Amino acid sequence: MNNKDNNNRKYFLIPTFLAEENDETILAPIIKEALTELNYFLVEEVRTARRFISKMRTGRVIEELIFFEVNKKTSIAEVEKIIAKIPKDESIGIMSEAGCPGIADPGAAVAMVAHRRGGHIVPLPGPSSIFMSLMASGFSGQKFCFSGYLPIARAERVKAILALEREAEKGVTQLFMETPYRNNPLLEDLLKTLKGATNLCIAAEVTGSNEFIKTKSVKEWRGNEIPNLHKRPTIFLIEAVKTK
Repeated sequence: MNNKDNNNRKYFLIPTFLAEENDETILAPIIKEALTELNYFLVEEVRTARRFISKMRTGRVIEELIFFEVNKKTSIAEVEKIIAKIPKDESIGIMSEAGCPGIADPGAAVAMVAHRRGGHIVPLPGPSSIFMSLMASGFSGQKFCFSGYLPIARAERVKAILALEREAEKGVTQLFMETPYRNNPLLEDLLKTLKGATNLCIAAEVTGSNEFIKTKSVKEWRGNEIPNLHKRPTIFLIEAVKTK
């Protein structure tokens, strides 16, 4: 069996909205152009993907499009099997539930398989809450690290926060996130654990109508009204004074 793609197949990495109220005007026109040509999609969540394409007003009949779900539990071998089902003369769209596929997202597995098959990977421009938060934070973008989700257990989470602060003291901006309904407990632990001089940026609902992006020292955050982040998609960033 030949697992290589032909020269016509492209894999389009298609960014999607970060906020429910976003519409097609927030995205580059090339995204809509790609959507009008594609029939097959590998997506993190089928319902979200269908809703996104409908909102983009492509004129496509959603029921005629074919979706395969690829989530964090999908193995590389399973991705291979999915792609093998798709005719080799058909290009493929890859979509995250929100933002850019492949960045803190299972779409990375699809891109890897595409490389192995000799496909042409086409990343399209679009919003990423991680990079947009870094842009707006005022922190250094020369060296940074995204650590994803911190541990749920409080003792382990506190250890992780201290470790991130030590890395930040080396001049590496630290970014991380939490499941939205656990944001407030995480923020509470950050303010209790981090040094007062450490800078903390909170970037919530990026691109949304209730967007909130603020950078203050931990000491300043402790002395001011704390935002309610419950169920609000949020990126946390820390920058610390370098230790000698």
